Parts: sequence; C-alpha cells; structure tokens
Amino acid sequence: MENAFNERGVTITRNGLSAAGQVFALREIRSTRILTIQKNKAFPFTLSLIGLAGAVAGGMFRSGAGLTLGVMMIVVGVLAWFTQDITHRLIVDTPNGEREALSSPDLEFVKHVDLVLRQAIENLAARA
Repeated sequence: MENAFNERGVTITRNGLSAAGQVFALREIRSTRILTIQKNKAFPFTLSLIGLAGAVAGGMFRSGAGLTLGVMMIVVGVLAWFTQDITHRLIVDTPNGEREALSSPDLEFVKHVDLVLRQAIENLAARA
C-alpha cells in the first residue's frame, strides 16, 4: 500500500488517515475543517492583575513576602501570555461525530494535511 503522505507523525494512505495514535478510515470521513484556537487572554491578564494588587499591597504594608509573591505572579502572567501558541486543529466529521485528528501551531502544515486528505477522499470516491 503506497503512502500518499507521511510527515510529522501523520500518515495518509489510500484507505486511511493515521495521526496522533488515531486511525480514521477514509470511507468514513464525510468532511474536514480547520479550527483555529486563539490565545487565552483572560488567564494571564487576571494572574498579572492579582500579582499587581499583591505587589502594591506588599509595598504598602512593607511586607517583603507580599511584594515578592506579587512580582512573581506578574512575571508568571507575562510568561503565560508570551509562551502561548495559536493552535490549529484539523477536525474530521465521521458517522460517530466530529473528532480532532491533528493539532499543530503550524497552519501551513495543517492546511497541507487537509488538502492531501481531501484528495485521498476524492480518489477513493473515484475508485468506488
């Protein structure tokens, strides 16, 4: 059986899609779509605001521990903001419902997998 696609742990053959330990039969895939998950802005912002309040309170009450913990929370909030990635997911629609087949921060890779998968599904339909 020839592989139509085999990159980064994703394999698409004439009959199936294998990604992240999951196997999907091409004949069962009705449609595909790409879902983009944006950064979570609320959590890092809230964490930094709580840290700012703690640092201000620690400074006002001359509490070294309060000031230190507040500054640490601000730093963790900023790091949480900058280390988040926008995630792109390939969702496949099967008779059992929609399932996530692939998740990656690289949109071009997810688009390429989607294109190859659609072509494999079309080829399967043409053979039938």
